[in-house]
Amino acid sequence: MKIALLGYGKMGKMIEQTALSRNHEIIARIDDKFSPEDIREADAAIDFSIPSAAFNNISSCFTQGVPVISGTTGWLDRYDEAVELCRQHEGAFIYASNFSLGVNIFFQLNEYLARMMGGLPDYNISMEEIHHTQKLDAPSGTAITLAEGIIRNTSRTGWKLDTAGENEVPITAKRIENVPGTHSIKYSGKVDDIEITHTAHNREGFALGAVIAAEWIQGKTGVFSMKDVLNLQ
Repeated sequence: MKIALLGYGKMGKMIEQTALSRNHEIIARIDDKFSPEDIREADAAIDFSIPSAAFNNISSCFTQGVPVISGTTGWLDRYDEAVELCRQHEGAFIYASNFSLGVNIFFQLNEYLARMMGGLPDYNISMEEIHHTQKLDAPSGTAITLAEGIIRNTSRTGWKLDTAGENEVPITAKRIENVPGTHSIKYSGKVDDIEITHTAHNREGFALGAVIAAEWIQGKTGVFSMKDVLNLQ
């Protein structure tokens, strides 16, 4: 498979190593603006760029008929536009706030626990996420996905960074040097606490999941998620 890397920072380099180890070829390493010719021959583009570049990267891929795997967070105010462009061009698209296989299982566990806890109003819900100091957005896209899973399955109506209202999920975001990503959800009651945590040890899991998603999307048309890739529906 021929892969174009959109964003060639730490994650882009890790994805390159993972893709090469799985016998794929990197045909473009792009860290700034690019022309259509740079990606036209790609079987898939993997976008781990920056929020301000993500939408233009993704839309350029659709116009060239290149399937897109996007792990860039902080641009989702234009996600619906990207979905519409994908459908207009009969493209293929997977966005995930986190491509780690373990995190996507954690997403499912979070929703399952939220369904069980949804009928127990005496428990307060809170969330904490910790990432490296270079992470540009807060809270993380992963934390937002987790909060949305809680909202779908409980009486909570929204989330807020730090101080939250009565029916909102408070998210504490910490930035600490050399932390790939830790997410914890806590249900606190008068008699006990229930807490689930996912801790990433390095970036390899994110890179592997993105490459597996690029392999899976070959020959497909439409908008998908990691639930489809991992058959977690």
